[in-house]
Amino acid sequence: MNLNQIAMLQKFKSSIDQFRNNHPKFPLFVKAVSQDALTEGTVIEITVTSPEGKNYTSNIKLKADDIELMKMIQQMNP
Repeated sequence: MNLNQIAMLQKFKSSIDQFRNNHPKFPLFVKAVSQDALTEGTVIEITVTSPEGKNYTSNIKLKADDIELMKMIQQMNP
């Protein structure tokens, strides 16, 4: 890993920490969901509403590979 990559990782961690400070309930929500609902067949739906009121919605149905990825991500964040 070169110095530029290390700097980017540090910046990423700083941004994640700031996100957690700005939205303290969101990590708690994600933790609760990950402990109880992330199983194959679970549907995750996301809705985004712009300041102008325009809505964007999408969903995914989790597959076994998706669960493995999420477990890997969880292990990265002690």
